[in-house]
Amino acid sequence: MSQNADKVLDHFELFREPEYTEMFANKKKNFEFAVPADEVKKQVEYAKTQEYKEKNFAREALTVNPAKACQPLGAVFAANGFEGTLPFVHGSQGCVAYYRSHFSRHFKEPTSCVSSSMTEDAAVFGGLNNMIDGLANSYSLYKPKMIAVSTTCMAEVIGDDLNAFIKTSREKGSIPADYDVPFAHTPAFVGSHITGYDNALKGILNYFWDGKAGTVPALERKPNDSINFIGGFDGYVVGNNREVKRMFNEFGITPTMLCDPSDAWDTPTDGEFRMYDGGTTLEDTANAIHAKGTIVMQSICAEKTADYIQSKGQEVVKLHHPVGVKGTDEFLMAISKLSGKPIPASLTKERGRLVDAIADSSAHIHGKKFALYGDPDLMLGLTGFLLELGAEPTTVLSTNGDDAWAAKIQALFDASPFGKNCKVYPKKDLWHMRSLLFTEPVDFLIGNTYGKYLDRDTGIPLIRLGFPIFDRHHKHRYPVWGYQGALNVLVTILDKIFDQMDISTNGIATTDYSFDIIR
Repeated sequence: MSQNADKVLDHFELFREPEYTEMFANKKKNFEFAVPADEVKKQVEYAKTQEYKEKNFAREALTVNPAKACQPLGAVFAANGFEGTLPFVHGSQGCVAYYRSHFSRHFKEPTSCVSSSMTEDAAVFGGLNNMIDGLANSYSLYKPKMIAVSTTCMAEVIGDDLNAFIKTSREKGSIPADYDVPFAHTPAFVGSHITGYDNALKGILNYFWDGKAGTVPALERKPNDSINFIGGFDGYVVGNNREVKRMFNEFGITPTMLCDPSDAWDTPTDGEFRMYDGGTTLEDTANAIHAKGTIVMQSICAEKTADYIQSKGQEVVKLHHPVGVKGTDEFLMAISKLSGKPIPASLTKERGRLVDAIADSSAHIHGKKFALYGDPDLMLGLTGFLLELGAEPTTVLSTNGDDAWAAKIQALFDASPFGKNCKVYPKKDLWHMRSLLFTEPVDFLIGNTYGKYLDRDTGIPLIRLGFPIFDRHHKHRYPVWGYQGALNVLVTILDKIFDQMDISTNGIATTDYSFDIIR
């Protein structure tokens, strides 16, 4: 065997050794009943054609590799943003294992989350007993300050009533009568992770503001001068929330961050395990009803929550993942308007530095064609920034973006000379994107880790922006919001452009006439 104690091979090298290649070839020949290679090649080539693209776009009852996740994932994200809160998913253990691993792979941090461990019997008779036992165990073992409950497909299909189940659990003594257990129904078979985030966050605010599920009187709003901030489902939450706090601090304002998991997913290694760290305090969550206004950084991601807050009499500013100069300008002007304070000179100087950086690099970005996919708010932000840079976002796709979202993207196209030949694709998946990349090729692809298969298949280089990012480390620690965040996005794009320049000009005495030291 190739593997030995003196030289331990990792999987990149190990499975290329002769004994493994022979074993794989034998398995393919004798057990897989593979289609002949020439037939496979023929079908692969056909799948790159315009004719296949038309058939691909005609499908209605099948989704292939959607660029989205399910509702409970978003609910777990929202729960992790509150002080001492344990996400509790009413469903099977397998579902919760997915949510925990998904976040842990992206943030490189453990993600606390439990389930009611529903199995076949609960699917038939209901999950009440699972809820009673699960809440009791969670409260006793993990000692959270709050347990936030959401649901999976199984619980929703059989119609389990969370409010009734939690009430019964209190009566059975699983949890104290006055213990905080907000809840939200988050069926995984509709919507996406951003829908689940929205439902869960609204459920938490509704619980604290409207009488804790009928156990205490509802709060009466007494307006003050405070400002709330809601970031939305955000793969860059560690860097972004800290950057947002810094910008508020430049105004001399301490906002109430409604859902702040930035510390929970960035705990230090110092000998102490922190099952819960940071997060919006429960007291601040309740008092947020009194705020003068709320800034929602991703309004499609928090549509129901924003409407609910607005119904309480607050002014709500709805943005779309602002990236770049104009997006940050709108965010800072919203803070200025709500607070009555001028935009600080320090932030104005940061703006000028970003504009200078864009001017320095515009020649390398101008006219480059991009295809991008991801959550609808993120696509609005990135599309606007690419147009600012003089790039052409030729193809913009979002599986969980609807027709109203597409109209907003089209409005961005129409407002810029660089958007003339650009197209938007709502409710489409990554198999649609594959057809588009073959029939309408671009220079670069922007999206999450799953785009690396499109990169390999089409040869179009992937720039990793979005969620999840599994195959690169620590991207979530760097902001993409604000002028500093826009600079990070700019550098990320430029690095890939320069890498491709170097790759395409490194042939000795053949292509290296432009293999320059200076770019």
